[in-house]
Order: sequence, then structure tokens, then C-alpha cells
Amino acid sequence: MNRMVIDTDRSPFRVSRHIYGHFAEHLGRCVYDGLWVGEDSPIPNVAGHRLDLLEALRALRMPNLRWPGGCFADTYHWRDGVGPRETRPRMVNVHWGGTTEDNSFGTHEFLDLCERLGCEPYIVGNLGSGTVREMAEWLEYLTHPGPGPMADLRKGNGRERPWNVLYWGVGNENWGCGGGMTAEHYANEFRRYATYCRHFGGGRLYKIACGFTDDWNETLLRLAARQMDGLSVHYYAFVESWEVKRSATGFSEQEWYGLLRNGLGVEGFLRSTRTRLDRYDPEGRIGIVLDEWGAWYDAEPGTNPAFLYQQNTIRDAVLAAASLHVFHRHADRLHMANIAQTVNVLQAMALTDGPKTVLTPTYHAFEMLKDHQDGEFLPVHPLASARPHGAEDLPQVSLSATRSGDGSIHLSAANLDASDEAEVEVEFRGGAPEACSARLLHGSRLDAHNDFDRPDEVRPIVWDEPRLKDGLLRMRLPTRSVAALRLA
Repeated sequence: MNRMVIDTDRSPFRVSRHIYGHFAEHLGRCVYDGLWVGEDSPIPNVAGHRLDLLEALRALRMPNLRWPGGCFADTYHWRDGVGPRETRPRMVNVHWGGTTEDNSFGTHEFLDLCERLGCEPYIVGNLGSGTVREMAEWLEYLTHPGPGPMADLRKGNGRERPWNVLYWGVGNENWGCGGGMTAEHYANEFRRYATYCRHFGGGRLYKIACGFTDDWNETLLRLAARQMDGLSVHYYAFVESWEVKRSATGFSEQEWYGLLRNGLGVEGFLRSTRTRLDRYDPEGRIGIVLDEWGAWYDAEPGTNPAFLYQQNTIRDAVLAAASLHVFHRHADRLHMANIAQTVNVLQAMALTDGPKTVLTPTYHAFEMLKDHQDGEFLPVHPLASARPHGAEDLPQVSLSATRSGDGSIHLSAANLDASDEAEVEVEFRGGAPEACSARLLHGSRLDAHNDFDRPDEVRPIVWDEPRLKDGLLRMRLPTRSVAALRLA
């Protein structure tokens, strides 16, 4: 039995909607062949953006979208991606397969996509191979109302009014693909670049520095905490390790638990990161920005391994829900999180094949949990916790609760158990709800997934199992499942 108490009369903080953020890099088929097909494509599109994905992503209430990378960001020169598409120079994507792209998806196309999705753009500037002037002029191009050289260039390219860009990354993984820098060198470069990163429209710019390990973060914060608003860190989940990723499908129970165990290690990672932040920023001004996270497997057989195309199963949906619950618990310091990546890459929301699109179990988990966005966090206290057979170091059930502006409580739960259902009993301290509606996402087998022949094998259904009686909520969660409940 899993018994828990939820405080409904106490909320220490809100769960920022930006924890439900996304990431689209110029990598494999995420942008080209994914989000972007071009206006002349026979695939239905709006201004070049794939129509079925636009509709699907809108349903997630995407709060933000990170672009153009990733490692790609520190090789990207923004001027190559503006102006008439037919005259834009080509470039070689040195990090992701050495492919040549035509820069048809650039600044205007990305920001048009964000406006159509109703989400905030999060742009990562090129610190690794770029210049201070290049980054400063990009911000001037984006945010200056004019007149001025960059505003005039923007207007000549068809955009009269500036964009209100808030989130700005000053480099990406500059300890590795972003320049191979030491912490001291990056800290000095960050301070130099950040000095010239301005919102030219008079708005506020949220400057995000590149974090890494505890030692790197310690040095960076000691030297540059005052210049930053956010600290970017990354955390990927593997079945075994970076060197031994394993397959996304056809796995054993041992591998099921290995992935979840590794993925939920993100909580210790966040605790360690915030310990450093608390030392140099005791007021809590600087937010953790976990702008890359998710499951990473071997690429699907027969695909380009540099494109990081992988399947997505009910295991990934359970990981996504349980990870989001961890993020809820740290939302007083965690400002943003971006799952990697939106389409056709790593733990994607959707997969495409020509005109066909399939939504993944992870997509459905994000859609089911979206009502937590900007909700008041309600503390959950476990009274008794069961453990899965064969994984005594993992909880059987992960559960989180928030309260929305209309007073309703949104509760989500994930059963991490690969073989057994979970009995759950929840008590409400401070006032119990009286009505309940619920949906369930369940996998009939360990690697249940959606593909182009069976696009709806894993999809949410209405679930009438939960019962409210005498102030208690009782439910039996099927094995390998995610549930979302609305209580009023």
C-alpha cells in the first residue's frame, strides 16, 4: 500500500509553467523534416510550419522553446539565417552528421513558430565560435524598435516591430562542444559577453550562463554570479551509462528499472546544484535552467546514428511524469526545464515519416500533466511506500499535486512498477475535495509504443477507478501507467 497526505491549506511556491519547456536543435530531423517543411511542401503547412505538429504542440500549452541548440548554437551565425531564403549561404552541421543545410529555417522562421505556438522563445547565442559584436547585434536586430542599423535590417527583411525576447543563453556546453573552455576562462568570457547583451527595447533580458559539474559551477558562480539570472545545466538518463545506452525497445525488466533509476537521479543532481547556488546566491535570485533532459538510447537500427532518432515507449512516459514531479518539488529554485527534443530526436513529443506523424507516450504524459503549469505546489507527505519487486531502491509510485487558480486540485501519479499494480490512498489535510475526474495512460507491455502502423497503441483514456469517500482518495494504479486527476 502507498499512503500519502497532501496539504491543501499550505503552498510554499508556484510551479512555473516554464518547467514544461521544450528544445528544438538543428540536429537530425528535428527542424528540417520535422517542425519545418517549407511553404512549397505537399505536406499541409502554415507558412512552412508543419500543420499537424502545430496543432499537436499547441495542445501541450508549450511555455517556451529553446533554439538553435545545443552544440549547434556555438557554430551558428545568425546572419546566415535572415534575408531571402534563396540567397542564404549554406553551412555544414559539424556536430550532427556533417550534413549541409540551407539555413531556410532561421530567426524569422523560429520566432514566427513561437508566435503560432503561443510560447516564449529561448535563444542560445554563439559564444564558442562567434564574437561579442555578433551576439550584441543579434539582440539589437531582435529587440530594437528603430531607427538603427539592425532594426532597419530587420524591417527590410519583413518584420516591422521588434520581438520581445526574454530568455537568452550565453553559450552552450562551453566546457565541451562550445569551446573546450576551463571554468575560469568561460566565467570571464560570460562576463564580457553578458555586458553587451541588452534588450534594446527597454525590456528585461534573462541571461543564462553555462553550468556543468559542481566544481565548474563553484568557479563560475564565484566569478560571475552577479551577471547571471539563470544557470544552465543538463541531465540525461541512460539505461546503464553514457557509453552503454541500450535500445529504446525490446528491453528487460532490469533495463526498465535501470533507466528509471538513472533518470530519477536528477533529484540528487538538482540538490547538489542548488547547494552551490545557495552559497553564492542566498536570496534565490538565480534560477536553475535544466535546459536539456530526457532519456537517451542507441539510435534506431538503420538510421544515421548522428541524428539521434529513437523510439519512445510507456517507460519514457513514466520517466517524464516522475521527472516532472521532481521538478515540481524544486520549483522554488528550478525556473525552467526543456526536454530534449521536440520532434524526431531523443525523447521526442512526435515522430514523422514523410506526411505521417505519430504522437509518442511522452507527448501524452506532457499533455496529461499540463494543468500543473503555474499551479500552487501542494506538499505531499508519504506515510507508507511500497517498492517494486526487483527494484527496492525505487518508489512504486510517484505523485504530485498542485492547485490552479479556480481552486481545483490537479494530481498526477505514475506507477514505476514493471509488473504489479499499485494501491494508493491519499488523505487531504486542510480540506478534502468532493468530486473527481481522471485519465489514464497505460502500457500493455514493457515497451508498448506508438508507430506509424499503430499510432494509438498508447493513448490516454477516461478512467473511472479513483474513488473519493470520507475525505480519502483511493485508486489502484495499473502497472506501467501515468494518471492525471482533477479534484474539486
